[in-house]
Amino acid sequence: MIRPLFVLAALAALSGCVAAPAPAPEPVAVVDPVPVTPVAGVSGLTSREPDACHAKTYISALGQPGTVIPGLGITREFRVVEYRGIEPQEYNPLRIVFRLDAAGNIYNIDCG
Repeated sequence: MIRPLFVLAALAALSGCVAAPAPAPEPVAVVDPVPVTPVAGVSGLTSREPDACHAKTYISALGQPGTVIPGLGITREFRVVEYRGIEPQEYNPLRIVFRLDAAGNIYNIDCG
């Protein structure tokens, strides 16, 4: 007897729970598109030429310790990037970049 009354009381309490109607959407303002002016070229970018720094000349240093770099007789600008080191983002196509692995050995030579 108590159970049916409990169920009826629960149903009566839940019948008052009705979701509120969704608000009406806000009107959207129409905006005229901004005209885009075509750009002939982007200033500040440097084209990347394959092996402009002649990095292939030093391919024999691959696998060697980074300490051999000063003895290679490099006459142009070069950079040594340590393992997980921070490298500045300015690009110079004529600069040789030696990248070292965790053991300090040269694993890559490229331009930049």
